[in-house]
Parts: sequence; structure tokens; C-alpha cells
Amino acid sequence: MKKKNQNEADNVVYEQTEDAPKKKKAKAKKGGGVPRNIGKGVGIAAAVLVAAVLAFDSYYTLSEEEMAVVTTFGKPSVQEASGLHFKVPLIQQVTKISKAITGMQIGYTTDPERAEGASMENPVSIEKESLMITNDFNLINVDFYVEYMVTDPIQAVRHRNVYESIIKNLAQSYIRDTVGLYNVDDVITTGKTQIQERVKEQLTNRLVEENIGYGIYNVSIQDSGMPREDVSNAFKAVEDAKQGMETAINTAKKYQSENIPKANAEADKLLQEAEAYKQQRINEANGQVARFEDTYAEYVKYPLITKKRMFYETMEELLPDLKVIIDNGSGTQTMLPLEPFANVTEGTSGNQTPQAAAPAGQ
Repeated sequence: MKKKNQNEADNVVYEQTEDAPKKKKAKAKKGGGVPRNIGKGVGIAAAVLVAAVLAFDSYYTLSEEEMAVVTTFGKPSVQEASGLHFKVPLIQQVTKISKAITGMQIGYTTDPERAEGASMENPVSIEKESLMITNDFNLINVDFYVEYMVTDPIQAVRHRNVYESIIKNLAQSYIRDTVGLYNVDDVITTGKTQIQERVKEQLTNRLVEENIGYGIYNVSIQDSGMPREDVSNAFKAVEDAKQGMETAINTAKKYQSENIPKANAEADKLLQEAEAYKQQRINEANGQVARFEDTYAEYVKYPLITKKRMFYETMEELLPDLKVIIDNGSGTQTMLPLEPFANVTEGTSGNQTPQAAAPAGQ
């Protein structure tokens, strides 16, 4: 069966069969699916995305303050060298750990999340941690600062969710046990060093037994004082007095160390001088004895000659420095020894007048 369509503009008649609309509908249904090019693009994009994810997961970097535990099929290994490292994506897992020393505050805090108004400039005391009892049954507030670091990275990773609570609970236990062995005066003044060392030793040994991958670096007392202000002031006065005593002792020791060597040096010098003088006198005495013995031996042989020789030798020693003035009472004076004329003239003008006046005064 055929239909006729007439074009009103040019009165052209077209013939069209009834099967033509059915063919058009069939073509329309066939073209309604997803084009093959679009499906391929989505697959490529997904592959690129997966490759990018795997590429970013195939390496990691470590700083100087970090180390890593690399787990491969459940088997851990440690990587401590800094820099760029590669790993197998999806198979190897990397956990980074800090090498730095970490601190823990016990008895006080500077963290505003633990206490309202806390800061580095304004630490806030936590009395439930700091209040303790001493050996002489006194209450005292003691603040500690515990420093720890990683000693076994693999164990540290295994205990990364519980190590802080373990260290804190053990530290508080050993701190209270140790403070309870000392009197309150020692805790505030002279016993701090012993307490710190004892707590550090006990806590270190216990962490080795627990094997959580962390060790103690240092334990220090930040502050200690009495809960009541009046008692605290009294103990501070005692501590100030002890510090004053130590200052005076140190000053005395300094003076002692400065002056004792000087005094010892002067004493050594005097001893050396006395020894030298002693030796000199001994040598002189030995010389005189030897000379006397020689003279005595000569005297035994020739007594008269020896006497005269000794007399002359003695006069030779005495007369050069001796001036003898003889006054016979008549005004005539004689001076011995006789000197040259010039010296005699000077002597008579300068020396004879006062010496001659002596008899007149008598």
C-alpha cells in the first residue's frame, strides 16, 4: 500500500512505503548504547589513577630525626638512614618513629588541654600526681620531669598505643616509693640527687623487663615544697641557711687553697735559707777548728815564735782600722799609725780639736 505526499510549494508528489518508519525506528534503537571510544577512555583513566597511587606508595623519606620500621608480609625490619627509600606498594608497610628525646611531666603540666590556664610561662600543679608522703609522715608536693627515647624501634611500633601510659604509671609508682624512703627535709634540700638517681635506675630496669622499646634518658625533680604556705616558708628559710653555710664553707676552702700554697712556699724558702746558713756556719766552724789545730801544732813545736807570729797577725788585722792618740798631759799628742802628711793635716784640723778637748774637760 502506498501513500502520496504533496508539496504545496511545487506540487511535487512523493511516494513512500509503509515500511520506511519501521527501519528508522530500528536504526534509532541501535544507536542508543555507549560508544566504544568512551569506554576505552574510562579504562585508561582508571589504570593511570591506579598506577599513580602505586607510584606514590612506592617510596618514602626519612629526616635526620626519624627512623622507620618496614613490615614485609608481617616481618619487620628497621631503617635508620635518612633520605629517600623505596618499598613495594601494598606489600610493604612503613611506620615512622622519632629519634628525639621526649619529655613527660608528672605532678604539673604546661598543656592547656590537661589543666585550664596552663602554659610554658605558667605551669599548673596537678595535686593528685604531685602530693606524696615522706618517711617522717609529712605531706609534700614534688614535680618530676621524665625524659625517654626509643631503644628498640620494632617493639616501640608494637607498643605505640600503650607505651605512654606504661611509662607514666611505672614512673609514678617508683617516685612515690622512693620519696617515701626520705625525710621531708631531705626531699626539699639535700636528697634530691639521690632520689633522682634511684628513680632513674629502677625505672630503667623495669622498662628493660617490660620490653616496650623505650628507655629512660633522665629523671629530674623540677620543684618540691610543702602544701601549706607557712610550712613551706619555714623550710625555705632552712634551705637558705644551709646554702649560706655551704657558701661560707666554700669561701673558706677557697681562701685555704689560695693561701696554704703561698705559706708552704714561704716556709720552704725559710727552711732552705736556714739550712744554707747552718751549712755556712758549720763550714766556718770547721775551717776555724782546722786552722786552730794547725796553729796549735806549730805552737807545740815553736811556742815563742808562734806567739809572736800570732801577735803580729792580730795586729795586722786590728791596726789598719785603729787610730790611737797618745796625750802625755803637756799638750803634746801623738797619733798612731802615722799617716801621710796631707791626711795628718786634715786629721789634726778635723779630729784633734775635739779629742784634745777631752783632757781639758776632765
